[in-house]
Amino acid sequence: MSVRVLVVEDEENLLTLLRKYLEREGFEVHETLDGREALEVARRVDPDVVVLDWMLPGLDGMEVLRELRRFSEAYVIMLTARADEVDRIVGLSTGADDYLVKPFSPGELVARVRAMLRRPRGGASSARDRVEEDAPLSFGELTVDPARREVRLLGEEVSLTALEFELLAALASRPGFVFSRSRLLERVWGENYFGSDHVVDVHVANLRKKLKDDPSDPRYVQTVRGVGYRFRRP
Repeated sequence: MSVRVLVVEDEENLLTLLRKYLEREGFEVHETLDGREALEVARRVDPDVVVLDWMLPGLDGMEVLRELRRFSEAYVIMLTARADEVDRIVGLSTGADDYLVKPFSPGELVARVRAMLRRPRGGASSARDRVEEDAPLSFGELTVDPARREVRLLGEEVSLTALEFELLAALASRPGFVFSRSRLLERVWGENYFGSDHVVDVHVANLRKKLKDDPSDPRYVQTVRGVGYRFRRP
């Protein structure tokens, strides 16, 4: 089966260029110039990867991404001309897997798509495989069930993205062990990921919010300054 890529870009010349590059690499490419139409196409074709421009007419890229994450686990690469760090954080915290700042090489986009596809959706296989057969992990009010891919806090299910679950499962599998950002990137994002390690910090921040974990005195995910993170021993 060919990999389905949806390209959402309102610059027609760039859209055509990206389509040609992706098709030349053997991908099945769907395209649209409009954010609202992008959601309709995504529901219809169920893409594996979405290349999504930040600035779109009608519904902008952030809104498209928020809606997309309600029904799709596709990889999302954001395209933006806005290179400041705040925009990148917002994009990633909304559910993007990676970003590219314009101008960029179409070859780099293809390389990043291929790198992401080398690992199964939902996190690197190494992270999942190590915990899949384990019994549920209980930490007081928090339970992490790797087999069911469920997280419960005070008995209520916590809705996590696939990457957030993999990150929590990796940390919780070894309470007290300090994971460097690079090690978490390798376990959760895959050894072929070559974006910024800042993506780990963004997903940890999202995870803490959903776990109602105070970053100044976390019950679960602790920051080890200059190194990375560890799951607090019960």
